[in-house]
Amino acid sequence: MAAVTGVIGVAVVTGGGSGLGRHIARTLLSAGWQVAVAGRREAELQETVAAASTTGLAVPTDVSVPESVTALFDAVQERWGRLDLLVNNAGVTGPGGAVDELEPAQWQQIVNVNLTGFFLCAHHAVKLMKAQDPRGGRIINNGSISAHVPRPRSVGYTATKHAITGLTKSISLDGRPFDIACGQIDIGNAATDMAAKMAKGIPQANGAIAVEPLMDLEHVASAVLYMASLPLDANVQFMTIMATKMPFIGRG
Repeated sequence: MAAVTGVIGVAVVTGGGSGLGRHIARTLLSAGWQVAVAGRREAELQETVAAASTTGLAVPTDVSVPESVTALFDAVQERWGRLDLLVNNAGVTGPGGAVDELEPAQWQQIVNVNLTGFFLCAHHAVKLMKAQDPRGGRIINNGSISAHVPRPRSVGYTATKHAITGLTKSISLDGRPFDIACGQIDIGNAATDMAAKMAKGIPQANGAIAVEPLMDLEHVASAVLYMASLPLDANVQFMTIMATKMPFIGRG
């Protein structure tokens, strides 16, 4: 199928059934993108794309399962015939724990979603972007402030987010000859359900419990849209966006 005219491009957003992923998907849809929204819960995905029936596609997907990710990108290929943008967003924050507390099965659970899931989606996205005409596209990986510094007792989450930085750099380098750009957005304290605990008080590196400020999801979605809107000869390699007064600079 040829690329659909009159739109900006075709995007995949993972973790799009709620929170930040939903906000990013809806922002892209409003800006004129055609968006396949992926996640584990079909009803929530349908709610994300409800107002965009002709340009949105809900695809139930478990990013930790190779066959499920293959089916996602097959659906995109069948519907639109190309892919211009992947927003790798699906992830889990826990289970939490220090290195001696986290069980191997718990570690594997986090790695399967936060790292292997990103790899699997990028694997298929790059294959499509290399083969299509015109070739190329962009991948935006959702990192975290934890890609820079850890929170206490977060070994699984922190290790995977550090690994995303390496994945981003490798994709950026390997994609260069094929007009594939890859960047990373590191987000601190966006107001999602996952981050609600921060407004009630969360452990700090010095052992204290402190309330941390949050920022509106709109600011993050707008930043992703900016990264996505650049021509392929320009790239935001890394961006950090955070609540101004969160304890990141000086953390630890």
